[in-house]
Amino acid sequence: MVKTEDAKKREPWVSTANPCHQCRPLGAMVAFQGVEGCVPFLHGSQGCATYMRRYLISHFREPVDIASSSVSEKEAVLGGGPSLRKGLRNVAEKYGAKVVGLATTCLTETTGEDLGMLVHEWDKEVLENPLEAGNPEVVKVNCPSYDGTHMDGFHGATRALVEHFAEKTAPHGGMTLFPNFVSPADLRHLREMIAAFGMGATLVPDYSERLDGPALAEMPTMTDGGTTMDAMRALPGSRMAVEFGRTIPDKLSANAVLRDKWNVPVRGLGLPIGIRETDAFFAVLEEASCKETPADWQLERGRLIDACVDAHKYLSGRTAVVFGDEDMVVGLVAFLTEIGVKTTLVASGGKSGRLASEIERVTRSFLEEPPRVLSDSDFRDVEDCVESQQADLFIGHAKGYKLSRRRDVPLVRVGFPLHDRFGGQRMLHVGWRGALNLLDTIVNAILEKRQDDSPVGYSYL
Repeated sequence: MVKTEDAKKREPWVSTANPCHQCRPLGAMVAFQGVEGCVPFLHGSQGCATYMRRYLISHFREPVDIASSSVSEKEAVLGGGPSLRKGLRNVAEKYGAKVVGLATTCLTETTGEDLGMLVHEWDKEVLENPLEAGNPEVVKVNCPSYDGTHMDGFHGATRALVEHFAEKTAPHGGMTLFPNFVSPADLRHLREMIAAFGMGATLVPDYSERLDGPALAEMPTMTDGGTTMDAMRALPGSRMAVEFGRTIPDKLSANAVLRDKWNVPVRGLGLPIGIRETDAFFAVLEEASCKETPADWQLERGRLIDACVDAHKYLSGRTAVVFGDEDMVVGLVAFLTEIGVKTTLVASGGKSGRLASEIERVTRSFLEEPPRVLSDSDFRDVEDCVESQQADLFIGHAKGYKLSRRRDVPLVRVGFPLHDRFGGQRMLHVGWRGALNLLDTIVNAILEKRQDDSPVGYSYL
């Protein structure tokens, strides 16, 4: 089995250059966007909230509100409790928030703010002086940005939502799905798959409407959509819970809460990218519903297989370097091996310790040796390794663009963030339909490169 290489151990250095991940609280802010009536709130400096708003708007092309306690230098020394309570009161009164998703930042973690005590003081204040607008539920999560990635923040916030809201309830027969950090288009497609089996499902979180909504005549104070509090309270009554992501540790797993505290039957699957990982998800849906996969969905799978056969002459023998979030790159590598593209290098900013074993698992039936794997890496690490790794394609998020340009290797943009292209929120990755979209994109990137390098240019390729 291949061992993950810890990039920081290969060579002493003092800084990170263009990391393969984003900061931890940013992921928590995305997860909290997936709750109905929720205002994400950072207990930290105003600059953190401004940076994250700008970052998310650039990818999702939607207005994104993130409140802040605006901790100043003075409060960093004396404590930010008063600013936090003032900020929470403002959010409740001006937004009418039903939920506040509260996360710390590196500043308040470093100064030692006790988030649990601060929320307790807020609850006590509200009890003594109730708010006219109603008292929002405050869901808290610790997010030191110097420890972990945006995916740790995302999973931590998702788990915190389940821990906060889930309560004893009667069985209702619906499914729970923890979909991981995928696009709004992916979330809508996942709901469509489950509905095809006649089942209802609660997705946690579900930001498919809040981060990809319709045009409106007037800007609302709070955008519609998101998982409701009632739905999250009823999670223990689910017939089954499914969590996408093979690299999520138990301490960040929402599935583990439902399994250990509420005895809900759970399944852990990889992100359903490509043929086999999507097959595994449909097998679980068949098991949960006691129904076979509907005929129109079997046709969709058949069209993907047909396209793979058609594409083989373009893709056979091709090589790729894949980078991004751990679970996303596992899914992408699984799919690439199915269509005949050999992955030579896998890189991620995550450091779950599970990436290499999962890459080995999804490639063992196709490759004599698994790809080289870098964890906790940045694009300096990737570029160092690319010197010795053949690559016809780079596949990953937009932060790989500079590397792609320097190496004159096409970049197939996948995942988050996509700041230099339009439609990142509508990009479909999951399911057989998502795999077909990816296949078309990959083949066309190969063809475009052949045309650009050819003195003839356009021809039948």
